[in-house]
Amino acid sequence: MSGAPSTGGPMTGYAVVVPTLVRDTLADCLAALAAATGPGPDEIILVDDRPGPDADPDALEHPLTVLGDLRERAVVLRSGGRGPAAARNTGIRAVTSPWTAFLDDDVQVGPHWCDQLVQDLAEAAPDTGAVQGVIAVPLPGERRPTDWERGTAGLARAQWITADMAYRTDVLKQVDGFDERFTRAFREDADLALRVLDAGWRIRRGRRTTRHPVRDASRWASLKQQRGNADDALMLRLHGPDWWAKAVAPKGRIRRHAAITAAGAAALALAAAGRPRAAAVAGLGWAAGTAEFAWARITPGPGTRHEVTTMLVTSALIPPAATWHRLSGMWRHRRAPAWREVAA
Repeated sequence: MSGAPSTGGPMTGYAVVVPTLVRDTLADCLAALAAATGPGPDEIILVDDRPGPDADPDALEHPLTVLGDLRERAVVLRSGGRGPAAARNTGIRAVTSPWTAFLDDDVQVGPHWCDQLVQDLAEAAPDTGAVQGVIAVPLPGERRPTDWERGTAGLARAQWITADMAYRTDVLKQVDGFDERFTRAFREDADLALRVLDAGWRIRRGRRTTRHPVRDASRWASLKQQRGNADDALMLRLHGPDWWAKAVAPKGRIRRHAAITAAGAAALALAAAGRPRAAAVAGLGWAAGTAEFAWARITPGPGTRHEVTTMLVTSALIPPAATWHRLSGMWRHRRAPAWREVAA
């Protein structure tokens, strides 16, 4: 049977909150939720985060119709294009159920997701503040994955991502929800989880599975992702220099990117100053660092002309972009107090 006819018991009742930009993937997300067997959600809260007052309301008509019997439990709220953290907070304020399950609008829950979610919630100990779903990322079997596909596949190993994450609603309110200074879909979930853990709650992994397909992306997507380095700067201010270890997050290449960028800048400055030999040495350092970065991204990939060309160009552009965003984030958030100072 579908997830529509019944709801969970009083301790496992849940709302589903989906922040959305009303992408084409939303209808598939809601259709999978409607088809899942087991006790359905008490509430479905779609938070339309498209910016501006002129967003077409009719764009939501088709996604809502695929909910079938669950349609009467769904409401649509607007959050004004302030990012997924603010959109989820808008949803949290409307939730009346004891649990809030977050889904991204580009995922598809498994066929027994509602049953498995209720079981996950029923098994949660009193000190468990959240239960994470298992994310599966389908990759092509006939070739090696691209850089973008490998990046998406990393979600399957990520901690606490809100692609499928259920929190006790009271816990979300205890820690004041998501930090809306995280305006992108990056680090806002790790920040929330660290604050929940710091407040004395546990987070465990459940059994339910959700599929996260690899969406189409521009060949410049990896360059745009470097904006996340500003969010890393905010994480540093909020949670200290060991936040990487606390969040079980890879450190990335920001130090190497900064070194490559410095070598390139030095080469240009030395050349302008009429010091060709020193400029050549610095330029060699830039070229070696860029080549190593490009090779590390090309080797595991499919080796097509399009992929190799993309990797070569973006590998030259990413280090200065990453460095710039990190420095701008450090400046922008230089006065942000640590989380513990705010909570005290």
